[in-house]
Amino acid sequence: MIILFDLDGTLIDSTEAILESFDVAFKTFGAAVPDEESIKAEIGHPLDVMFATLGVEEGHVDAHVQAYKMHYRKISCAKTVLLPEAREAVELASQHAVLGVVTTKTAKYSIELLEHMGLMRYFDVLVGREDVENPKPHPEPIFKALSKLQSDKSKYWMIGDTPMDILAAKAANINSVGVTCGYADETLLLEHTDNVSKTALEAVKFITLQ
Repeated sequence: MIILFDLDGTLIDSTEAILESFDVAFKTFGAAVPDEESIKAEIGHPLDVMFATLGVEEGHVDAHVQAYKMHYRKISCAKTVLLPEAREAVELASQHAVLGVVTTKTAKYSIELLEHMGLMRYFDVLVGREDVENPKPHPEPIFKALSKLQSDKSKYWMIGDTPMDILAAKAANINSVGVTCGYADETLLLEHTDNVSKTALEAVKFITLQ
């Protein structure tokens, strides 16, 4: 079995680091900082998409992304925490499946975070934004992760906290579980999947019973 995890809102809470880095990026270029709820509503999308949606003109998006990343890399480990029961979820999943991470975060920073938290050793692959041309909800990140994993491939699962995770899983023709510990509520997730859990641990327990 293979279980793929999203990162933000599924295993980790980096909201503080994300909001602070957006604040720095907008202020670097003398722009008004969008309200926190508007930023949080876009978490899960690639940074370039987030900045564009938040009103940055196309020609200035890359500069904003770079300003964001320069600050984020300085604070990410200190201002990111594991979500409740996330460690237990990964440890339990590793007893039943080969594990991977599929995220729209930069892979380099994601690996650093998971190593800092002592969890990277459980994952055989991590696919980040720079590893693919088409991020979630496109299936490319999932296909790339699966191509690097050796396992009894009769069962594939994706665990994530946004519709993008669920839609990517559907497009890749694999099973999914939505979790409500992140950035989308149960009502929104139920529009895309019948399988909704409160935490990643609850999701893993559900998967192991299938």
